[in-house]
Amino acid sequence: MNIYDVSQKAGVSIATVSRVINGNRSVADSTRRRVEAAIKELGYEPNVFARGLGLNTMQTIGILCNDSSDIYIANAVYYLQHFLSEHHYDSILCCTGNNPDDFRKYTKMILSKRVDAVIYTGSQFILNHPEDHDNNYIVDASKEVPIFLLNGMLEGENIYCVVNDDHLAVHDAAMKLIRHGRRHIVYLYSGTTLSSQNKLSGFTDALNEAGIPNRIAYTHLGPKDIYAAKSYLESLYDQNLPMDAVMASEDTLAVGAVKFAEEHGIRIPEDLEIIGYNNSILAECTEPELTSIDNHVEKVCRTLTDNCLKVLAGEDAPHKVIRTADLISRETTVN
Repeated sequence: MNIYDVSQKAGVSIATVSRVINGNRSVADSTRRRVEAAIKELGYEPNVFARGLGLNTMQTIGILCNDSSDIYIANAVYYLQHFLSEHHYDSILCCTGNNPDDFRKYTKMILSKRVDAVIYTGSQFILNHPEDHDNNYIVDASKEVPIFLLNGMLEGENIYCVVNDDHLAVHDAAMKLIRHGRRHIVYLYSGTTLSSQNKLSGFTDALNEAGIPNRIAYTHLGPKDIYAAKSYLESLYDQNLPMDAVMASEDTLAVGAVKFAEEHGIRIPEDLEIIGYNNSILAECTEPELTSIDNHVEKVCRTLTDNCLKVLAGEDAPHKVIRTADLISRETTVN
């Protein structure tokens, strides 16, 4: 028995059930009585995040990530835990790896800890297989507690998403290079998640709009590794394929492009412009410093935690928030 069953029985939304459980006074008396009757009839025991029925909250949020060594994920986890702690919430962190079976296993495990809500950090948790049931592990979890997706998108009554417009960010950055006269642009990426797909489509759409052929060799899926990116660019160089710009889905790969150019005496940005993504610490550690797309991880995490706290207080929160990214120009692009 879960909050979804109560909402169905009472004929109201999950959010309304949450408001009743949390003692929110904005609920009409008739609706409150209907929800309370459904709770009693079904024998539903509200999750420990409930406050209004005399229960004590655990003040704990579950956070799932796939790889805590990733710079973006590590920063996101830091900000999420920091902002939650400001409101006296503890957090339980689970690093799942990349196996979808483990996504399901760790979701069940973290729910068993009676957390108040679950945050999925990154779009890799949204499985892009054809079968409709692939993401049911998240939908089922949302019947127990509110679910929050950081840079992931999934429809659901008790699911709340905050995403970056990755497509627009990469599209606009690619158009900047095209306006500079670049026509042989290499795009490096390291994953097939929803975010990765949106970035790639932003790049290819920019090429199509400019009438530039999308050469297969110029869009490369490879490991998230500086030297793997450098090695691939060297393979193009050895084939005498022209290249005048490199874009990367993350800064790690863009650093590989900087190393490649330096080793071969290619002038940056005169002969080769380079743009990374995430505006991580790597962007300022390279020489020359790296132009990078800033997805404002701190602001995105603040928005998500604010929405989480609203939902746990029985208040309304948007189910989808789309934020824009900004290109931070440094020394690897022409101003």
